[in-house]
Amino acid sequence: MKMITIDHKLLEEKIIERIKSIYDPEIPVNIYELGLIYDLEVNEGGKVIIKMTLTTPACPVAEALPMEVQEKVLALEGVEEVDLQLVWSPPWTKDRMTDEARLTLDMY
Repeated sequence: MKMITIDHKLLEEKIIERIKSIYDPEIPVNIYELGLIYDLEVNEGGKVIIKMTLTTPACPVAEALPMEVQEKVLALEGVEEVDLQLVWSPPWTKDRMTDEARLTLDMY
């Protein structure tokens, strides 16, 4: 059996780029720039752990959005497993948004 070496940093960058292609349907900013991804970890063997939240627990895409993240990340070469954890603490606030997202949404 041949061991495949994973460049964790490169894989993490690819995961972030993939996540940046996912948008909350009600907000014209990707979920990464919105600050919905709280933590991203790439472990040996291609296991990815993602902690994410939603803008509100009553978000209309509460089931679909995390599933989309999990599916898109799992489709990347080098990713063998995705452990997606939906967390509510700390609660999401506008302070988690990047400057780019605030500019896009005119929230300065």
